[in-house]
Amino acid sequence: MTVDRLILRAFAKVNLCLSVGEAIREGVHRGMHPIASWMVPLDLCDEVEIAPASQRTVDVRWADGTPVAWDIERDLATRAAKLLDDRLGSRGYQISVRKRIPAGGGLGGGSSDAAAVLLGLDELFGLGIAREELRSRSAELGSDIAFFIDDVAVGEPPRPAIVEGLGDRVERTALLSGDLTLVCPEFGCPTGEVYRAFDDIGAGRLRAAEVRATAHTGDLRDDVLFNDLAGPAERVAPELSGVRARVAAESGRPAHVSGSGSTVFVLGWHESDVNVGTVYRTSIAR
Repeated sequence: MTVDRLILRAFAKVNLCLSVGEAIREGVHRGMHPIASWMVPLDLCDEVEIAPASQRTVDVRWADGTPVAWDIERDLATRAAKLLDDRLGSRGYQISVRKRIPAGGGLGGGSSDAAAVLLGLDELFGLGIAREELRSRSAELGSDIAFFIDDVAVGEPPRPAIVEGLGDRVERTALLSGDLTLVCPEFGCPTGEVYRAFDDIGAGRLRAAEVRATAHTGDLRDDVLFNDLAGPAERVAPELSGVRARVAAESGRPAHVSGSGSTVFVLGWHESDVNVGTVYRTSIAR
């Protein structure tokens, strides 16, 4: 049976643990930071639709139809599609992305969209590209994308994973169950600025063993979750500290930062409205 289009979910992620090492001093990766992170996918997702077409077009909008504020040519979904130009030959496509994952909040929405495009084009046109090759090529676009390219059926959520190196080493861990409440402030935390603040503070040691131990036990306890970029993110956006304090007070639980911010999350579902950002009650996808 010929498939005339694919509609895929592109899942958000959170970093339950994130340790960051000192910036690399030499070579092609100079200035980049090795990481060790425990990442999990969330039910919160974008929708990516891909269909054959006579031309090649990509349309990225919010779920309510509002156009995104950035140049579509720079969007990761567009760049991911162009990455496969050499495999597609003369074949055209129409890609439609409808976004629900907040942008610039450390939830990996753009990276997840890019992964869905790579997987979807491969599936729709029968390109036969191995997942390992897709993960390797995705590094040209961004370090988080490889996490979303798992060896599962296209359209299924990626499994939780320990992500190390420059995002290129992905070790899948056991499926996990849990609910989270996300609070996404109106302001963002530009990733580059957060890493510069991390360097200014002074890099600590890369706690890879600690991340791995927590991930392998599947331990969802507040006292074992951490993020080395939380402090630097608060230096870049001082109001983030107030958001975390308000969320913690309203929920009665510690408020954690995902990625480089500005999204704050707490374990469990909480009904109270904190009035410091958009609230999403979601679960770990499986």
